[in-house]
Amino acid sequence: MSGPDFWSNKEKAKRFIRELQRLKDDLEGVGKYDKGDAILTIFSGAGGVDAEDFAKMLLDMYLRFFHKSNLEARELDKSENDFGGIRSITLEISGKSNGLGAYGALKNESGVHRLVRMSPFNAKGLRHTSFAMVEFVPKLPKQSEVEIRDEDLRVEFSRSSGPGGQNVNKRETAVRVVHIPTNIAVRVDAERTQLANKEKALQILAGKLYHKEEEDRKLQEKGLQTRGNTEPEWGSQIRSYVLHPYKLVKDHRTGIEAHDAEAVLNGELDEFIKAEKEL
Repeated sequence: MSGPDFWSNKEKAKRFIRELQRLKDDLEGVGKYDKGDAILTIFSGAGGVDAEDFAKMLLDMYLRFFHKSNLEARELDKSENDFGGIRSITLEISGKSNGLGAYGALKNESGVHRLVRMSPFNAKGLRHTSFAMVEFVPKLPKQSEVEIRDEDLRVEFSRSSGPGGQNVNKRETAVRVVHIPTNIAVRVDAERTQLANKEKALQILAGKLYHKEEEDRKLQEKGLQTRGNTEPEWGSQIRSYVLHPYKLVKDHRTGIEAHDAEAVLNGELDEFIKAEKEL
């Protein structure tokens, strides 16, 4: 068989196989990529320099959790402000935690996080609310079921600030890939060559597209309308960290609360992650 009918039937077969695998995974209570590695992206949202500082606080929180959970983190790209705050950062997380891979253990940490505190950047010391986005997506194998068409991509090159010596900064080795239909963008500058950075960026993009597809499927199963990219701002937070006028960390999905906010920000996330597994 050849022609349009062949390709149509081939795509139908692929979708059927994917659906069978998903049903099998649901019955086993383990997602398809839950035993694999993860890609973590954190970026600041509404709140200006306070939000960028909050993104750095979240990065430190997760790095401490990774350390005590025997997970390893490798930096792939980072954008900072002049105060050491994080505009955006992407890490590759590997290892096992409680029998699951990094993705299975942490995928439900994805979402908007909110901080309320006395701003250290405000001369009057006023209370300030800021937001940051956390996203854990699976690190997919190079050959995965996620198809990315060349015509759907915009690829940009820039000078890398990552490791690799002086030659790195003289050549445009950093790669930014934009998936035009979804406007999802990925930037990688950790590898030594432009080709290696592009391959890594496409691998991460595949994970982000898979994650979005899974989130949309869950919403549809609940009879809810799928949405575009979530903005890190009011009304969309999954967890709040309140440091003033009282101290409380509350997960708005599970209802779990912790009054020792410093301990949570020091990586004590087990109670939250355990409750998230029931989501």
